Amino acid sequence: MPALSVLDLVPVREGGTVGEALSAATELARKAEDFGYRRFWVAEHHAMEGIAGGATSVVLAHLGNATSTIRIGSGGIMLPNHTPFQIAEQFGTLDALFPGRVDLGLGRAPGAGPELQRALRKDLHRAAEMFPQDVVELRALVTGDPALPIKATPVLGAGIEFWMLGSSLFGAQLAAQLGMPYAFAAHFAPDHLDTALEVYRRDFQPSAALDRPHVMVAMNIFTADTSEEARLLASSQQQSFVRLRSGSPGKLPPPIAGYTETLPAPARAMLDHLGQAAAVGTPEEVRAAIAAFVARTGVDEIISCGATHDPDARIRSLELTMGAIAN
Repeated sequence: MPALSVLDLVPVREGGTVGEALSAATELARKAEDFGYRRFWVAEHHAMEGIAGGATSVVLAHLGNATSTIRIGSGGIMLPNHTPFQIAEQFGTLDALFPGRVDLGLGRAPGAGPELQRALRKDLHRAAEMFPQDVVELRALVTGDPALPIKATPVLGAGIEFWMLGSSLFGAQLAAQLGMPYAFAAHFAPDHLDTALEVYRRDFQPSAALDRPHVMVAMNIFTADTSEEARLLASSQQQSFVRLRSGSPGKLPPPIAGYTETLPAPARAMLDHLGQAAAVGTPEEVRAAIAAFVARTGVDEIISCGATHDPDARIRSLELTMGAIAN
């Protein structure tokens, strides 16, 4: 079985606060470390009341202080929202604080409307077109390329592990060209998974950081003592997906028994589609689902998604999942 990691969006739950969301993420990271998960990643989202991880590097600094061995990182930083120099400084600082533990996952999609573009003072579509060059510049800032006219401090010589994120063939092609490990967001965009992995492995060019292809794929995983409980836990995230796709995102709602049965056919079809990269059930059922997914994709790592309205339920799910995979 592959190594397991955790992706957390730092969800703000209905009836809860941002402070409580950050506290829950901190406890989740501690427990993930205790259970033996390899990485704990936080994703960058902006202007969404249900997600508290927008200032990703700040959140990671807090999580790093709360843990001691688990790798911490971004899943990911949307580089068009920033400049390479800013991210080099931020993640160089994280590496200085937590040497040998910092991952920098990079994504291209700005995911922003005109209001956010104005708030960030950037032409995000133009910035997205510059993404490949910006990735190269960012790596050069970290490695200390003497051709650069400026040095970012304290980043020079940092041991940051770079990752390329993607949900299409573009990220796979760029990761292969640059010799980077590749993480695919199958938890919300499973369509191009098999083709993207084929392209990445076929076209991979070894780099100083990586000599052969290395793949991690995101899965929605909800593990509980019974199948019914696992499906109930999953309904909070399912509600969030449906609300997001219908243009009305919000805070993470409480679970609803039999939720999918109440949905119109298009919404049910959308959730069934996402189920291509999901494992929901008892430890035995989840182990079987993950084993089948690994047999299909040949992934090196799986990063587990799966927000629950009750933070303790997410902790229990991580514990049961690791127990199932380890046995």
